Amino acid sequence: MSQLINLNVFKDFFKSSNAGGILLFICVILSLLIANSPLAISLQEFLDLKVGYESASIHLNYSILLWINDGLMAIFFLLVGLEIKREIVEGELSSPKKASLPILCAVGGAIVPAIIYLGLNAGQTTSSGWGIPMATDIAFALAVINLLGNRIPSSLKIFLAALAIVDDLIAILVIAFFYSSGIEVSYLMYAGIGLVVLILMNRFNVLNPYLYLIPGVFIWYFIHHSGIHATIAGVLVAMTLPTNDTNLESPLERLEHALVKPVNFIIIPLFAFANTNITLESTMVSGLISDLGLGIALGLLLGKPVGILLVSYICTKLRVSSLPEGSSWGHILGVGLLAGIGFTMSIFIAILSFNDPTNIAEAKLSILITSLIAGIVGYLVLRSNQGKSVN
Repeated sequence: MSQLINLNVFKDFFKSSNAGGILLFICVILSLLIANSPLAISLQEFLDLKVGYESASIHLNYSILLWINDGLMAIFFLLVGLEIKREIVEGELSSPKKASLPILCAVGGAIVPAIIYLGLNAGQTTSSGWGIPMATDIAFALAVINLLGNRIPSSLKIFLAALAIVDDLIAILVIAFFYSSGIEVSYLMYAGIGLVVLILMNRFNVLNPYLYLIPGVFIWYFIHHSGIHATIAGVLVAMTLPTNDTNLESPLERLEHALVKPVNFIIIPLFAFANTNITLESTMVSGLISDLGLGIALGLLLGKPVGILLVSYICTKLRVSSLPEGSSWGHILGVGLLAGIGFTMSIFIAILSFNDPTNIAEAKLSILITSLIAGIVGYLVLRSNQGKSVN
């Protein structure tokens, strides 16, 4: 029965990611069209509009864009954290044998792109963007692989999902340790108190998942003011929710089911719409072949598949793990290419990486074009390997 619940979670996740990926693509196109029309200034003014409340002791008056990037994206990271914890407790990351290949491939697929980027940008002001090509967009990657239907083994889809989830965990750690500044210890201590409250709620078997969100709001506020990026609060809250590997639906699974569709159909598309309003200029073309643009492009298109293939080869030769059931090396190459769809997480890290608006715009454009290429090529590679297997 527990396997049935876990399978249903995966099915819901795949279905919503597929449709969510299509909506995401539509929002990107719409945002680019508006940004390159007479409505561009109006859109930017709207995103810069401040909303909230501020007093001597409470500071919550921010632009709509910041509310999206720091507020709504914390809910996205909450969902990611729930998925990570569930997979560790009862899913594809629950045992060393199951977890070894996607975990190690995610690490290889993160390190190699970062090395490529740094190799091109070392010693330059753009070197801070090394985290950009490390990320994988779960929604887009799963949307593309789902287009292949039963042409590829179902185990390959689960492998990509697990890999992308671990990839997100790596991105979260990178953001927490390398893209946060000016740490305010007092606010961090307040957030720590909130986290202790959540842990005690878990210990005292509080089963209503929505009660965990009340201290979670305060944790978000304190972390936001501590200097660590506020979205980390979502992951911390997720890790405190109770779950199990039985046939009973846990509080974690209840909250995850409640968040999957709002995140995939509202939050991620809204983030994409707000952050891809790039006004295209002729000077940006040169930015695509600059060290910044090439670092992102080569990191995602070359670094991701190379890192994943290399780690897979080493793991199988050392008999640490085996390839997903029914898959071939061509399939692993295709998955590696789909992992090069950075989009949401890459854009998010790009925003944190640079202060120069030109660098941010060039990074976004490079991410958009590279992710599109990675998706198309990955799809074609997987389709061409239909029916092939080494198992």
